[in-house]
Amino acid sequence: MPDHFTDKPLLSVLRGERRDPPPMWLMRQAGRYLPEYRTLRETKGGFLDMAYDPEAAAEITLQPLRRFPFDGAILFSDILIVPHAIGQELTFVAGEGPRLSPPLSDASLGGLQPVLQHLETIWATVRRVKAQLAPQTTFLGFAGSPWTVATYMVAGQGSREQAEARSLAYQDPSKFEAIIRRIEEVTLDYLTGQVEAGVDAIQLFDSWAGSLAPAEFERWVIAPTARIVSAFRARHPETPVIGFPKGAGGKLRAYAAETSVDAIGLDETVDPHWAAKELPDTLPVQGNLDPLALIAGGGVLREAVSRILDAFADRPHIFNLGHGIQQTTPIAHVEELVSLVKG
Repeated sequence: MPDHFTDKPLLSVLRGERRDPPPMWLMRQAGRYLPEYRTLRETKGGFLDMAYDPEAAAEITLQPLRRFPFDGAILFSDILIVPHAIGQELTFVAGEGPRLSPPLSDASLGGLQPVLQHLETIWATVRRVKAQLAPQTTFLGFAGSPWTVATYMVAGQGSREQAEARSLAYQDPSKFEAIIRRIEEVTLDYLTGQVEAGVDAIQLFDSWAGSLAPAEFERWVIAPTARIVSAFRARHPETPVIGFPKGAGGKLRAYAAETSVDAIGLDETVDPHWAAKELPDTLPVQGNLDPLALIAGGGVLREAVSRILDAFADRPHIFNLGHGIQQTTPIAHVEELVSLVKG
């Protein structure tokens, strides 16, 4: 359960408090830009081997906190743990990314055999991290939102336009609805297990939310997210939920209002001044530095950080990137970013 007796700046912002300077963490902060991560990967094997090794996954989760004074730790895992637990085979192909089989564009959801011990392995990682985490650091768990997870399950892999999932949703909405509902069910139990193992807050990643037309966005992004948030809140009313609908743009207002998330993550394409004006004043926001500005560093980085801090100066704000930190990001630029944000 969350610790209510220790000051956790990031957790306090998620509950509506404004902090100066704002707390910060970075999406994918535990990962390939760190030489210690690359060293561990050489000894442990592939990505999935590490994700299902609680000792290795806990070590990776903690690595960035030894370098940088981040206010949050993000669990090292992957959004495709849920379809793997539902019963699809999951592999990661070097240089190409994840593969799920059989793709549900051609196969039946009913033919899959659940493997729920995959979730239990991730919960073991959470317990290991929690035992080692500094008390002031907020521990963030996560899951993929149903729409984004479904795009991988239907196509069997990632895709730029999510055409297979979008087509199935139009042509056979009852089949697609069944996939979404199954994802919701497993995701809710998955997140519950993370909280019970020790996370303080959770984030729902909807990385492909921007590919949908408005009516489809309402049906496949907003509605499933709202159902998860409602059911999760019934189980864990004091655990905040961050929604991150990447690419939502002008649909962010409806997403914030209708999903009832506790905070909203903004990708790098969102004008922070627009967001400050259009989103509710009391809604915590997270973001939204362009990861490429972090790679560039120097004046580009200083100007971008200043613009974000200025836009969100009067509201609860968690500083973050607009998407994940990239592999080629110089360590010195992350150090510079911390200095710019924290002063």
